[in-house]
Amino acid sequence: MAKILSGKEVVAVLNEQLAQRAEALTQKGVTPCLAIVRVGERPDDIAYERGATNRCTKLGIAIKNFLLPEDASQQDLLDTIAEVNEDDSIHGCLLFRPLPKQFDDEAIRNALRPEKDADGITNGSLAGVFAGTDQGYPPCTPAACMEILDHFGIETTGKKAVVIGRSLVVGRPAALMLTSRNATVTVCHTKTIDMPSITREADILIVAAGRANIIGKEYFSPGQVVIDVGINIDENGVFCGDVNFAEAEPIVSAISPVPGGVGTVTTSVLAKHVIEAAEKRV
Repeated sequence: MAKILSGKEVVAVLNEQLAQRAEALTQKGVTPCLAIVRVGERPDDIAYERGATNRCTKLGIAIKNFLLPEDASQQDLLDTIAEVNEDDSIHGCLLFRPLPKQFDDEAIRNALRPEKDADGITNGSLAGVFAGTDQGYPPCTPAACMEILDHFGIETTGKKAVVIGRSLVVGRPAALMLTSRNATVTVCHTKTIDMPSITREADILIVAAGRANIIGKEYFSPGQVVIDVGINIDENGVFCGDVNFAEAEPIVSAISPVPGGVGTVTTSVLAKHVIEAAEKRV
């Protein structure tokens, strides 16, 4: 039976540390602050916004909301981001994407200063991940994967790691972050030939395939650590990951659940980035 890598357990420890750091900032006269920029009323954006607001508020992080209508113009949003950039009381920004079709996504996200890019969406932040510098912040989801590995004491140095998925949101930054931790990394994707033969050789497998239960028993071997990034709803309306948990769990040594795994940790990582940004300004 595999060890369950519970996100709730990671969050409990992380939040305690973050609350202490936020309190230390408050004692110095600095209140960490997150700007939330949302265009329109997408239900999933609103749900995540509610969760992020609750988490940050409990940790002592202030929230400033910037809400634009669905038909807002490119200039409206650029003006809002400029306001966030120039407001010294704001330390981090969460910009909800995907944006409505009238926006130039690259121009919008790169208008945000990397030092306030708490969710790792700008080219500057991604360059910081690539170069291993502290410019900007990594995307929250792969950073949450690293928090899970750290919390459970899973060693990466000298290990074989495989990442399924090559998006800029998860796959590529996760591969770079594992490389910076001295793992030997292979990235698999939709054009990979005989993917199971590659994933079975991994010590650590991070799955961001984007399809419900697509990674089955043929992808696993005993002793592996599996981090499932996927958040899907299956044909029965049940939340599930990209990994077929029922097939993987009897084989591998440790696995993150869905729900209750990576997604649980992501909001705390966002809060961590805001607090780090505030600390850099003190």
